Amino acid sequence: MGIPVFILAGLLVHFVFLASIFDIYFSSPLVHGMTPQQTPLPPPAKRLVLFVADGLRADSLFELNSNNTPQAPYLRAILENNGSWGISHTRVPTESRPGHVALIAGFYEDVSAVAKGWKENPVEFDSVFNESKYTWSWGSPDILPMFAKGATGDHVYTFCYTAESEDFGAQDATKLDTWVFDHVKSFFNSSRSNQTLFSALNEEKVVLFLHLLGIDTNGHAHRPYSKEYKENIRKVDEGVKEIVSMLESFYGNDGKTAYILTSDHGMTDWGSHGAGHPSETLTPLIAWGAGVNYPQKVTSQLFEDNFLKEWKLENLKRMDVNQADIAPLMASLIGVPFPLNSVGTLPLEYLNNSNHFKAESMFTNALQVLEQFKVKMSQKKRTTLSFLFTPFKLRVIQDPAANLWSFPIGQSLGFLLICILGIELLVFSFFYRSTLTVGLLVFAGWPVITQLWIQAKRTTLIWTLLCVLLAVFPLMPVVGREPNIPLVVAAGLTTLLISCFSLASFSRSKNKYQSKEDLKVYFYQMFSIALSTYVVSSTHNSLKNKQGLPVFNQIISWTTLASSSALPLLSPTLLFQRLFSILLSLMATYLLLSTGYEALFPLVLSGLMLVWIQMEQEALQHYGLSLKPKVTAPDSYISLNYQKHLLFPLGVFFIVTAFFGTGNIASVNSFDPASVYCFLTVFSPFIMGGLLLLKVVIPFLLVSCAFEAVQVTTQLSSKSLFLIVLVISDIMALHFFFLVKDYGSWLDIGTSISHYVLVMSLTIFMMLMNGLAQLLTTKRLELSRRTKHHST
Repeated sequence: MGIPVFILAGLLVHFVFLASIFDIYFSSPLVHGMTPQQTPLPPPAKRLVLFVADGLRADSLFELNSNNTPQAPYLRAILENNGSWGISHTRVPTESRPGHVALIAGFYEDVSAVAKGWKENPVEFDSVFNESKYTWSWGSPDILPMFAKGATGDHVYTFCYTAESEDFGAQDATKLDTWVFDHVKSFFNSSRSNQTLFSALNEEKVVLFLHLLGIDTNGHAHRPYSKEYKENIRKVDEGVKEIVSMLESFYGNDGKTAYILTSDHGMTDWGSHGAGHPSETLTPLIAWGAGVNYPQKVTSQLFEDNFLKEWKLENLKRMDVNQADIAPLMASLIGVPFPLNSVGTLPLEYLNNSNHFKAESMFTNALQVLEQFKVKMSQKKRTTLSFLFTPFKLRVIQDPAANLWSFPIGQSLGFLLICILGIELLVFSFFYRSTLTVGLLVFAGWPVITQLWIQAKRTTLIWTLLCVLLAVFPLMPVVGREPNIPLVVAAGLTTLLISCFSLASFSRSKNKYQSKEDLKVYFYQMFSIALSTYVVSSTHNSLKNKQGLPVFNQIISWTTLASSSALPLLSPTLLFQRLFSILLSLMATYLLLSTGYEALFPLVLSGLMLVWIQMEQEALQHYGLSLKPKVTAPDSYISLNYQKHLLFPLGVFFIVTAFFGTGNIASVNSFDPASVYCFLTVFSPFIMGGLLLLKVVIPFLLVSCAFEAVQVTTQLSSKSLFLIVLVISDIMALHFFFLVKDYGSWLDIGTSISHYVLVMSLTIFMMLMNGLAQLLTTKRLELSRRTKHHST
């Protein structure tokens, strides 16, 4: 009873430590109770119009076409003749919700919002919209409601199209922006016969917000250099021109309307966003109208980039801002209190007003930030022991050095140093995936070191070849690559070819235990592989031709996903036949989630896992040990597993390789929706995120099944294996615990937390994977009465 209780206690401790990190770092940094701060002088504008072109890159708007004509003629004329311009620098994650929160509320989204899928408000926050007299907004249902929810009173109104309209496979995504422009025109036309609405529109401190999602949708579907993306920019330019003309006419050209056009984030060349590439973090900013400076001619400007020359804007002053600075700019222009949680600094260069107004605005901005500091300090003082609360002083606490362990000199110490080096290399691989390449090349020489190559030359050669092939994957890019569907098709065809050879091999096996039902299962799985290969090719061709996601393909994809977990349970429990069946089922699903070279990864990884099992059998025979008796004596256990055939380092190393082989934290943050196009094209973050998680889990599951097979082959204690993995993961977790950051960008903080959570979850996750692997490798759904087998 002692060991199970010990394991349960250990799991409980791990859950507590895991929860503590979320409690510390995933709780909102926002505070409440500040006093609103407002500039006492009259503002220059009565109303503000905010255009946010979702997913618009700075270079895509400002650069000239090949014939030296602007991509957006109207906006180009505005920045040359009427307004001010610059680049708005965003922070990671470069996603829609955090970008809009920074623009409209003036602070960078807290990490607790990720648990809500960037949709609902984890906490209520103040915004320019909330401080306005009235705000009317048009656009996406993913963005508008979060600024209306929690707003005081009933003065923030939203007009949204349906969520189903946000379809990456739609024939023409510009219709999303056309919908916004048309509804704004209709809204103002209707106000002429509605005296209440007409009066409200003529009030002061009014905000009109137009969220334009078409550019982002076309960028995801067709990439930013596509004609669809560029044509959408032209459509937005025309739409902005029409809206401005309509508003000026409606308000009788009173000169009291301020306009701002910007973007929440940019987009990479390969159509994704979420990380920190300059194409994602550099967004355009153009401001004009009441209270905004006119273009300022200059002779030279000092910027490290070459954008001014590329965009032919060397003589117009470029005024860059941080994204959160736009919120205080908008508040200053219409004279509303600065958002209470804003951390933005008012960009004075954009203001066309007296020095007195600028000074008062700066002072108000400083008071608003100071209010946050006072509340935060008071809150910290209340929740901290008095003798530990010392403002503005660095307290250094002395971790006492002590010799907790003593090791014998010689062999044990040498082994300890090797283990520490191996663990540090695993930690290093979290930051540099190429470390896995080095590790795989080292493990390729394992048979030579242990002299297994003498008795198993063929197996050794295959092992070395597969290690070298697998070592290529960590060197491949995880983001920034175009879809390569022919590689996915090649992976599917290769799987079918290997399946044919494997079935022929099984039929010649001495231990064959097959029936017509068994053959039917294998043939159905092979048919699923062929069908998945066709669906991937057909889906991407259909989307490329703007014909949307075929319903038949969608049905096949979800059916394959649903059946993939059950089909292996219908196959024989003979070890290699069951592992082969597991590979076919998981491979069919993985193909549907692939867009390029990663489709080959499970195939190579599975091949290496099968050879690993054979190598363990060869090792046991080489060292003269029987497959039957269990190894229980500690000395024999250590001698066999640590000194001779590296079972545990291989297991942990392959677990890490399964996660980082084709991806890392950057690839998760920069999620490309093309991976899930076979299942859905309408934006749904939780379903898409779940499918992405499944794609990450499949290689894990393959390694877990191999690990289970090794336990069966070597007849080693699964509890002993689990405890060793526990020790290794805890040492890695301790390392990452000291690397956790609570400062810097969201990406820096999120990455450090993700590393710690990943390693801390490894033990729990491995238990789940081990249980699932046992189910998949040993259990069978009996369609008819027969005898069970589980042998090699």
